Amino acid sequence: MIEPVAFAAMVLEGALGWPARLYGLIGHPVGLFAKVISGSERRLNRADWSDMARRIAGLGAMLGLIAAVLFGMGLVVWLVRGWAGEWAWLPLALLAWPALAARSLDDHVRPVLAALEADDLAEARYAVGMIVGRDTAGLDEAGVVRAAIESLAESFCDGVVAPLFWLLLGGVPGAWAYKAINTADSLIGHPEEPLRAYGWAAARIDDLANLLPARLAGLLLCVAGLGGWRVMLRDHARHASPNAGWPEAAMAGALGVRLAGPVVYDGVLAPKPWIGEEGRSAGTVDLRRALAIYRRACVLLAFIALGVAWLV
Repeated sequence: MIEPVAFAAMVLEGALGWPARLYGLIGHPVGLFAKVISGSERRLNRADWSDMARRIAGLGAMLGLIAAVLFGMGLVVWLVRGWAGEWAWLPLALLAWPALAARSLDDHVRPVLAALEADDLAEARYAVGMIVGRDTAGLDEAGVVRAAIESLAESFCDGVVAPLFWLLLGGVPGAWAYKAINTADSLIGHPEEPLRAYGWAAARIDDLANLLPARLAGLLLCVAGLGGWRVMLRDHARHASPNAGWPEAAMAGALGVRLAGPVVYDGVLAPKPWIGEEGRSAGTVDLRRALAIYRRACVLLAFIALGVAWLV
């Protein structure tokens, strides 16, 4: 009975997010993944090994992580079903709840908008710096808005659509296996040394896990934004990621703005191509519109989960 679990988990997360008091008490489950992934990398990503040996080590670590999560959560689900019977969907929804991040993402982007609307650029830079990896100290208003919208669109896939997709497909174990994969990609799936060879498997597995969810995320943003199809289909491949370009291009098209483009990381300018290059520079009003589109897309997802539950 995985389908009512998905809808109930979305309702829980949409209503509560991941409360700060709960985070203070137990952290977040992905923190455990981060410790395991970082510990494995320190032991297995040895500088004296060849690139091939480090690739094999990284692949073995990823397969071991995924297998452990699937087995461990599968055992938990089996125990819960035996204990709770026909009411198992409720504790299972509680287990799935932290795997979703619809409310949490909204909670992180709203402070950026609030600071911009209060004409506090310094606070807006700080707030957006909490959710993006680029240098934010020198960003103007348009740069802050662009960074926030890009993070919102990309994270709609990683934090909402993909975990729900794998929750519907593989139950609670599937959702948490995805979160482990996505966490590994964030920590070690980088093309720079010393992670290039060791993190190769994490990046490729994450690409595969997001293949369908990213395209679904783009579709939902176009529906919620009443447009953006042309830019999405034309510009999605301009992103370095084979998946992130779909929701970002959809959002750019729906808003009529240009996203991506040159970005500064650690003081170095990365000359990235524009997505929706014929669009205008994004302003504060566009960030408010982007949040509205995002929220409508999340509601559409909830109806999808509810529809699947009703059908099955």
